[in-house]
Amino acid sequence: MAHYSQPAAANYYTPSAHSHQKQRGYRICDQCGAIENPAVQKFRLCGGCMTAQYCSPECQKSNWSSHKAICQHTAAQLSAVKQQYMSSAYADENLAKYLRKFTSTHSSLLGWAGFQALQLKRLPANIRSNALLIELSYNSHADSLHRFSIANTHVVPRSYVTGHDSLVAADIERREERCRRSGGIGTAVILIQCGSISQVMPVEVDPPSKITWDSREDWADVLRHFVESGRTDFKPISTTSRGRVVYG
Repeated sequence: MAHYSQPAAANYYTPSAHSHQKQRGYRICDQCGAIENPAVQKFRLCGGCMTAQYCSPECQKSNWSSHKAICQHTAAQLSAVKQQYMSSAYADENLAKYLRKFTSTHSSLLGWAGFQALQLKRLPANIRSNALLIELSYNSHADSLHRFSIANTHVVPRSYVTGHDSLVAADIERREERCRRSGGIGTAVILIQCGSISQVMPVEVDPPSKITWDSREDWADVLRHFVESGRTDFKPISTTSRGRVVYG
């Protein structure tokens, strides 16, 4: 592995006890395409699937006809998972909910890890062929920031994520087309998995020329450091604010 003169995060050495500020990735309204500014207004999540987000109730209502199929599909999966774990004495029935909260809480860190794992700075075409799989271990911990730890990370064929669920594949493709229309390179796919439960995180990515993050080979160690320290304040080193990634 390469040796780096500085850590991947501007605040890597900040003590975890002082890391109370949560850093959010940019989010995009699934209806009008508006970019979220959390300091002014935080977008609302769809109550059915807890995945799609909207800037207003009006946009959520307008988007329902196109969102309905994937929403009901995701909600049905959540219900099935809950029923499965209600019958088990060894698992937490809230695991699916915790996994979605984990993904939302660490969206900036997970998006950065996906960008690095797929080497999109150097090989942007990888966005169409590969995906990042992050395997988690679950810990029954009272503190929500310590319920998961990183078990493994793998770069897998994108078909590993999209090949088994046509509705998920169609939703990713819709985001891909939207991203390309706005000048981006496409949608990076990150799969967060804990046992049989998984969460797909699509990340719409600007052209690499607009993203100033250095390519890093130590991304998995950085991911593990922030997750297992219970930190939510990941700040990638960047020399300009031009570049952005949009989290779907």
